[in-house]
Amino acid sequence: MKRPIAFNHEFVEFIPEKLAERTIYVSINYATATHKCACGCGAEVVTPISPTDWKLMFDGRSVSLHPSIGNWSLKCRSHYWIKNDRISWAEDWSPERVAAFRGQKKTIRITSSSSKRKLNPLEMLWKLVTDAICK
Repeated sequence: MKRPIAFNHEFVEFIPEKLAERTIYVSINYATATHKCACGCGAEVVTPISPTDWKLMFDGRSVSLHPSIGNWSLKCRSHYWIKNDRISWAEDWSPERVAAFRGQKKTIRITSSSSKRKLNPLEMLWKLVTDAICK
């Protein structure tokens, strides 16, 4: 079992070209967090922050990302959590489990993007009425 690793975080407007080891760069403007892979392989790991990707939590002192980060496309295949500026290692996933997760995530994205469509006037009226009744 690998030991937890302490990371730093920096809030930046732009992600720097050269990333420091053990630092998570967070750009709120571009809704992304980037860091070098925690395993030390040197790969750049980009985590988009959105309702269908990763959620960033900042408690005033440290950052956390949810869900875990599975670098299944990298040679290292590292899998870990970033919680309170610390790396906690997670178990390796089988290729079948990774494929199932990716399929599930794709479905969530399609559902989410289709739910953001603009409502027509009749649908808007129906939504107002049903929202008022359900209160």
